[in-house]
Amino acid sequence: MSRGSDMTPAASSLYNLAPVLELMCLGLLLALGPLAWVWWRNRSRGAHARLQALCVLTLFLTFDLVLFGAFTRLTDSGLGCPDWPGCYGSSSPIGAQAQISEAQAAMPTGPVTHGKAWVEMIHRYLATAVGVLIIAITVLTWLAARRVRREGRSWPGGSLSPWWPTAALVWVCIQGAFGALTVTMKLFPAIVTLHLLGGTFLLALLCIPASALSLQAAGRTLVSVARRLRWLLWLALVLLVAQVSLGGWVSTNYAVLACTTFPTCQGSWWPAMDFGQALQLWRPLGLLADGSHISFEALTAIHYLHRLAAYGVIAVLAGLWAALRHAPALAAQRRLLGGFLILQVLTGLSNVVLDWPLVAAVLHTGGAAALVTIVVWCLAVTRADANPQRA
Repeated sequence: MSRGSDMTPAASSLYNLAPVLELMCLGLLLALGPLAWVWWRNRSRGAHARLQALCVLTLFLTFDLVLFGAFTRLTDSGLGCPDWPGCYGSSSPIGAQAQISEAQAAMPTGPVTHGKAWVEMIHRYLATAVGVLIIAITVLTWLAARRVRREGRSWPGGSLSPWWPTAALVWVCIQGAFGALTVTMKLFPAIVTLHLLGGTFLLALLCIPASALSLQAAGRTLVSVARRLRWLLWLALVLLVAQVSLGGWVSTNYAVLACTTFPTCQGSWWPAMDFGQALQLWRPLGLLADGSHISFEALTAIHYLHRLAAYGVIAVLAGLWAALRHAPALAAQRRLLGGFLILQVLTGLSNVVLDWPLVAAVLHTGGAAALVTIVVWCLAVTRADANPQRA
């Protein structure tokens, strides 16, 4: 059942900081492309417009990074380089060809192959580049805030705080630490799940300044909505985060194929399940805390818990989609919410009945991240009002 059951033979120390400087330079080089593109496209506009474009582009690239992270996990490339931050002490698989070939010869279907090493390192390169972009956003936002204070005025719209990019910068460093632990702790399910949640949380943090700057660029203020809609948005966000956690637990324990039929599981509405083992959080991949192997009944419970929770989340999101019709200013968010909700349902079913196809699995992770981002976007551009805005 477990795609990640084969472990890498010990071939190098878990942490080897020798290639750190090269990786940082490579991340800076990769980030120069988006930075130059934003500057060129907005060369005739002001600094505020360039900052807004950079925030939106970084949000998009971070979403792409989440998708590529899912691809890395689902192709079993998470241990393609069994040390951190480089690959066998090198900044790229090119410098580690001998070690990778040796590991691949010893375990041809194991976690270390030339292809998996490249997937893993590309993910690290992209993550480093996103980190550089977030540093740029943070510095530029603080400089803009300082300039605004010096001129004795307030931010356009008064809604952007430089502390949001700062929080994103702090969090991307924490996310990097989780990425290191994902490798050095050999795909420990709790760590991998937290790494997935961390990527989603980073998207939410980046969405807030991107939304504020976009409002200001359009000359708009916060949208007034009914208090009950704001409460529904918060409820949807809480449930989505819980469901992403459950989905990550399914994926990191390779429990998707514990149920291959829908709507029943193993021909039953309530199959044999072991929730005690399923909810044992701190343990190695495929094992329990006492070192024994996790049971199939536990994998079934992990899968089925995610499926049962999905019914409630879908109902709440469908209700939110319907409620957003009373906020015409959020029509774009409503359309995206409906589209990604349908995508989530279809990809979730595809994972079960089509034997976990890679494309559907990656899209399912991306759809969940997109739904969280859309709900945060709605929260970032709205405020509760007893007399909500109708236009």
